[in-house]
Amino acid sequence: MQKLDSLHLINNLQRDVSDHKGTSGKLVIIGGASTMSGSIVLAGLGALYTGSGWVKLIPLDANFPSLIEPHPELMIYQTRQRLPADILEEINPDVMVIGPGLGQNESSYTWLLAALEYPAPLVIDADGLHLVSQYPELNERICNRAHSVILTPHPGEAGRLLNCSSSMVQSDRMRAIKQLISQYQAIVVLKGHHSLVGMPSEDVLTCTSGNSGMACAGMGDVLSGALGSLIAQGLHHNLNPWQATCLAVEVHAHAGDLLVDKGVGPIGMTPSELAKEMRSILNASSKQSS
Repeated sequence: MQKLDSLHLINNLQRDVSDHKGTSGKLVIIGGASTMSGSIVLAGLGALYTGSGWVKLIPLDANFPSLIEPHPELMIYQTRQRLPADILEEINPDVMVIGPGLGQNESSYTWLLAALEYPAPLVIDADGLHLVSQYPELNERICNRAHSVILTPHPGEAGRLLNCSSSMVQSDRMRAIKQLISQYQAIVVLKGHHSLVGMPSEDVLTCTSGNSGMACAGMGDVLSGALGSLIAQGLHHNLNPWQATCLAVEVHAHAGDLLVDKGVGPIGMTPSELAKEMRSILNASSKQSS
């Protein structure tokens, strides 16, 4: 089993003096339905603290704006009953993330279809994965996309995608991720203790960093935002979606270990703290290489 070893790729993200927010990655995050608005905020923080130059949230909760006063950097797009495809065409993102707090209703499904049809890399997480498991026709759409799809299931979500139990996934995680890669022809991150990362043309890699303090709601949302952020930056900084995925997974897990080393956890470690620690890792590595 090969170990994930990607932190050196941080060097690719070093910025030129002429860089601007457009060359630092334009990211859209879709989700945040009623009662689940915090998920999309955490994904947004994961994106901001890992360097995305432009993060726009598309919340499905009409009362959402009052929840983000502490984070004015997160731009909000109010849908106002417009068609999702028209909104995405207007925003023109480099990368999309869909799923954190998305919900599982007709509106959620319509947004997922629009995201799958839009020509840009797409991270599907959380409720987005639930929808994929419920609607078999989405499998073909994912397989036939010209742009990368990144699926980020935890064991329960992986079980739903594979029509089996989470305990069966956990009993043979390597087999499970290989089945997911084959079924969806996508980059897959199977989260959990020693997360696995793989895609059709690459060997499956094991992330040996991370700890039990990261067993907290919202950690996956931060990861999905970071994935979108690093993939979007990579489009302008010689980092392909596979490399960016590997880097995001390892930085996320490594941040959890560093927080424990500093006495922040494992008990009580929060996703917001982890997002800021990811920023520290990215900047510390850049300084060491300069």
